[in-house]
Amino acid sequence: MADTITVFKGDGIGPEITDSVLRILDAAGADLNYEVFNVGAAEYEAHGELIPKEGYASMEKTHILLKSPITTPLGKGFRSLNVTLRKKYDLYANIRPAKTNSAVKTAFENVDIVIFRENTEDLYAGVEEMIDQDTVHSIKIITRKCCERIIRAAFDYAVSHNRKKVTCVHKANIMKMADGMFRDIFYDLSKEYPDIAADDKIVDNVAMQLVMHPEKFDIIVTENLYGDVLSDLVSGLIGGLGLLPSSNLGKDFAMFEAVHGSAPDIAGQGIANPTAFLWSACMLLEHIGKQDVAARIRKAVDLVLEDGSVLTPDIGGTATTVEYEKAIIAHL
Repeated sequence: MADTITVFKGDGIGPEITDSVLRILDAAGADLNYEVFNVGAAEYEAHGELIPKEGYASMEKTHILLKSPITTPLGKGFRSLNVTLRKKYDLYANIRPAKTNSAVKTAFENVDIVIFRENTEDLYAGVEEMIDQDTVHSIKIITRKCCERIIRAAFDYAVSHNRKKVTCVHKANIMKMADGMFRDIFYDLSKEYPDIAADDKIVDNVAMQLVMHPEKFDIIVTENLYGDVLSDLVSGLIGGLGLLPSSNLGKDFAMFEAVHGSAPDIAGQGIANPTAFLWSACMLLEHIGKQDVAARIRKAVDLVLEDGSVLTPDIGGTATTVEYEKAIIAHL
């Protein structure tokens, strides 16, 4: 019996890459049924809701969401729908794997880093207060519960995926209470995993080390803001955000999305790279037990990248989104 998943088509390049990815999933024999909804700024302008009630109802029925990029206004307007969904469904673990591909030329080789980013609190909790017309307080929230579950998730992943080391990233030299607690909990829990090496580094040092010696990192576990910034940095090591997928996991729900944004500057031009969104869909397939289908898709993408003749502009080619999609399907 086919699995049913919820699909949110976002803004910008979202609809384009969603259509391509769903066609690839079908060609690969993923055997999925899709409940597809338009969400985001365009949906709000048309119908007064960022996410239709039917979209929420679908996710609460399927428990699995494949979500394309959504435009978030800067400095005003509605809050990030990503933040809303993560908090609403308690999607506390944001997992962002970054691995170099020999076919995509960068200055780095052998990058294979997985970032575990706490997804529900820190400064991204969005608790702000206008003290006076010239002063705003933005509150950083760190709790033991959220620290423990993201750190444990990182160590459990290390065990199940035969990884060797987990690095805790923090700023405990300045935020001695909040980040200090995160670091202390990390070392407390590390004692339960004696076969996994554990160390910690200050976030600004990590930013430098990642572009000098990325091979020294295996799994990074960190708070919300640091994880967001560092995962974008790591994407640059492997060829850009067009190659960085992610999952957002909670106890009862899971959401899969590309890390990149809606890229309104190229929307409608038919040149968006669907790879990160496709690899996010592969993470979804693995999550629901369809590892064989995910492996076939990953292999087909590798073959297209290695051939190099049908690549989108962001990774050095001239192909359209649909041409790239068709090349992947041909290898399937």
